[in-house]
Amino acid sequence: MDLSAELSEFLRSRRARLKPEDVGLPDFGRHRRVPGLRREELAQLAGVSVAYYTRLEQGNGRNVSMEVLDSIARALRLSDTERAHLTHLAKPTAKKKQHRAAIARPQQVRPGLRHLLDAMEGVPAFVVGRRLDVLAWNRMARALMGDFEAMEPAERNVARMVFLGPNSRDLYRDWECKATEVVSVLRLYAGCYPDDPALLALVGELSVRSEEFRSLWAAHTVADKGHGTKVLRHPLVGEMTLTYESMQVAGGDPDLMLITYQAEPGTASADALRLLAQWGVDESVDVRQ
Repeated sequence: MDLSAELSEFLRSRRARLKPEDVGLPDFGRHRRVPGLRREELAQLAGVSVAYYTRLEQGNGRNVSMEVLDSIARALRLSDTERAHLTHLAKPTAKKKQHRAAIARPQQVRPGLRHLLDAMEGVPAFVVGRRLDVLAWNRMARALMGDFEAMEPAERNVARMVFLGPNSRDLYRDWECKATEVVSVLRLYAGCYPDDPALLALVGELSVRSEEFRSLWAAHTVADKGHGTKVLRHPLVGEMTLTYESMQVAGGDPDLMLITYQAEPGTASADALRLLAQWGVDESVDVRQ
């Protein structure tokens, strides 16, 4: 990835989403050729010269200080995740050697973590890597999400399943929200690992095969996996409202994440999840079929 172009497009996209009234500036109703704040307005808010900010937005982030980046991040009202993404784009050399070494090593799930997944009976749980590759899963995750064991290794990827799986729109009631989250996570990874050939190949494949992915990728949204609620429509047990948690796995690989799904006790969703748990591994349904 061309980090200079990425930096330029990210800053423009964040500036375009702000209006003068959002940041306490007067709006005199003059015609604006572009949406959002003007460069001079953003520079004023950040306390830097227009020429300096213009160079930065044109992708020239060499020698920019953290103090200036922090000022621009505050002016753009960036979230913590967006602020970290901006830093990765503007100062990629800070952890360049560390990231290259990480890319060269295949991600591994240690046996103890696999045992933990198996012990989480009744709780769909799986581990994803930096490209949203599904690296390990338990029986309930297989019953809920699809038969990972029947997939080719390259297909065991959340992004491919969401955008290319024939029935992913049936599984997620709010498919657009899920799709946006997936792209936002991939964008965050791409800022950290711009030289990862497997990640670039995945983005290229999805861009070619999915118009929705291309559109969302162009929006430059970034987000971590976090936590929240999803409504899933399973072909065996029907609709379920499930909460999900994403937790960083302790150990040497900071990009391994454990993701779990649960239902609120005493609800119809909890009953449906228990019913799903009664099906054996051989009878679990691949929701892509």
